Amino acid sequence: MNKIELKNITVRYGDHTVLENFSLNVEPGQILGIVGPSGCGKTTVVRAICGFLDPQEGTVVINGNVMYDKARRINVTPEKRHLGVVFQDYAVWPHLTVYENTAYPLKKHGMKKDELRPQVEEALRLVNMSNYANYMPSQLSGGQQQRVAIARALTSSQDLLIMDEPITNLDAKLREQMLVEIRLLQEKLGTTIIYITHDQEAAMQLCDKIVIMQPDGSIAQIGTDEEIITHPANRFVFSFVGVSNFLPVKKVDEKLYLDYDEKIFYSDAVPEDWPKGKDIADMGIRPMDIVFDDEAPVKARIVSATFFGNIYSYFIDIAGHEYRVQRITAGNEEDEKYAEGVVTGIRFLSCKYFEREAKK
Repeated sequence: MNKIELKNITVRYGDHTVLENFSLNVEPGQILGIVGPSGCGKTTVVRAICGFLDPQEGTVVINGNVMYDKARRINVTPEKRHLGVVFQDYAVWPHLTVYENTAYPLKKHGMKKDELRPQVEEALRLVNMSNYANYMPSQLSGGQQQRVAIARALTSSQDLLIMDEPITNLDAKLREQMLVEIRLLQEKLGTTIIYITHDQEAAMQLCDKIVIMQPDGSIAQIGTDEEIITHPANRFVFSFVGVSNFLPVKKVDEKLYLDYDEKIFYSDAVPEDWPKGKDIADMGIRPMDIVFDDEAPVKARIVSATFFGNIYSYFIDIAGHEYRVQRITAGNEEDEKYAEGVVTGIRFLSCKYFEREAKK
């Protein structure tokens, strides 16, 4: 049985359709990331699951129980859906202590003080906030406030948590720490977590599976991080996940040329993923898959070289067009060889081919 089933959800605001016939199954005991650009409908999906909005069409099922069905006029209130929700802005009550914030969902359900205490203390222990039970939110750091928000969600449900951009407001070091703590918490409790974010790197670090949403609110791909990186469903997925370059390519007599004003030969083999029936395409390639090779037929000028400790990041110019290259530090004179202004050959390793995108 799926933990959550969304069936043909449609949400409109006036003439604007955010989601149309949107369907998604969430398996139990996993962290599912929902990733996409701003405005694609990620938060709308969350609000539909939680009952914070009523879709114009569709069905929401949680743990086998129908929570919303437009046609059957079923609409279970948010507090009876038994979900824990963590928001981007923490949303901790400023006038309540850490303990009182954590206990709030249980008190709202009418649980007596002596009954709720063990659950609150356990939730605070799980997020390492037991020593701060009597603190006010104003006395806490951003990371500590987010832990309180997670503890409060756990008193609502240790079975199913929804996290909507929960670490966006934290600094880089705290974001890394919170991702580790969320994973450890999930492994300890076996909680099903839906993690909403625009940060694909965080999703890849944390999630078992990732849903990539397109700007129009549709699902482009569902898969593991490895599946999405190595087998992107389309050009949007390739460009959205990680850093990407796109180079124009033309096929002539089963040979491939970079398609600039002057055609530049680079391969005498047409790949299997070349768009069928097309003579032109775009090569999608990651910065790490462009390598310097003085003997290669394609020449590029190094526009800039920046050292980042274990890698060099370059911008190169090919026929008046700039592209990004990354190279692991060699730790010898090889690093000094590829300096700004140097002209060198380049080779392309793993790449994907997509239909040429029309110029806007």
